[in-house]
Amino acid sequence: MPKFAKASTQAHNVIKALTKTERIQSLGTARNYEDALKRVSFWVKEKKLNGLQSLSLEQARFYLEYRAESVGQKTLDMERQALQAMMQLNGRLPDNGKLYIVKSELAEATRSRAYTRKQAEAVSQGQSSKHSLATQIAYAAGLRAHELLTLARNDEREPDRRKALSSKWDGRSGSLYTVVGKGGLKRHVLIPTALVNQLEQRRLKSPVTVTDRQIKYLQRYDIGGGKKWSDSFSKASSRNLYFSTGAHGLRHSYAQERMVELKALGYSRAIALETVSQEMGHFRPEITEVYL
Repeated sequence: MPKFAKASTQAHNVIKALTKTERIQSLGTARNYEDALKRVSFWVKEKKLNGLQSLSLEQARFYLEYRAESVGQKTLDMERQALQAMMQLNGRLPDNGKLYIVKSELAEATRSRAYTRKQAEAVSQGQSSKHSLATQIAYAAGLRAHELLTLARNDEREPDRRKALSSKWDGRSGSLYTVVGKGGLKRHVLIPTALVNQLEQRRLKSPVTVTDRQIKYLQRYDIGGGKKWSDSFSKASSRNLYFSTGAHGLRHSYAQERMVELKALGYSRAIALETVSQEMGHFRPEITEVYL
């Protein structure tokens, strides 16, 4: 298994150096860090990057965001700590430098629950106009909070090349936009025409750089997104519905509604699940299962 051996060798060399410089003293920590860095090495290979120790801070964050949708917080924190120790060793971080803490989307998805269409409408009615439109778009397209900040017309930014089923967006109509999702993945999303018209009315004259959870995004539309929108959603949900399962619940809504639609169109459960995973930016059906 040459691929595994290469990942194993890269990870082992880092741990060897960390142990030699006494940055790691516990055998248990060394073992956990080495296992974590092996997983990072496989991702580095998949992305055709130069090597484990060549990772930049941005690439490390992309990796953690990518992993956030498929592992729990404990595993994610272990991988962040291993990367952090390696980057302190090779000078990409100062000795006391910290990598940005990424929250597990899997944990958030497990806690959240779907909103019905009427419930989502009730929440949006309790928000300001910019947050209300963001809620409607998130519900209609299954977007994450930060993805709302990255919306761009299809002619402005190309999505990453990925295999796509012909069933993608079958039964729905609208216009294609792109967003930047987990791990920096650029993908198409479909926004209904009525919402496209409202969105384009809020187009900024020039894109602006906004910061959300310590990460910078180039925003083209004056709509809500990120933590501010997420907080607005939770407050409006509590006021209007007397409960809140969080803005992530809208992704549950999208997944569940699309599964019903696709099966009604005659697709098998397996094809429907794969289709929804592509539309939501997971590209792994087993992750979409969490939303069902």
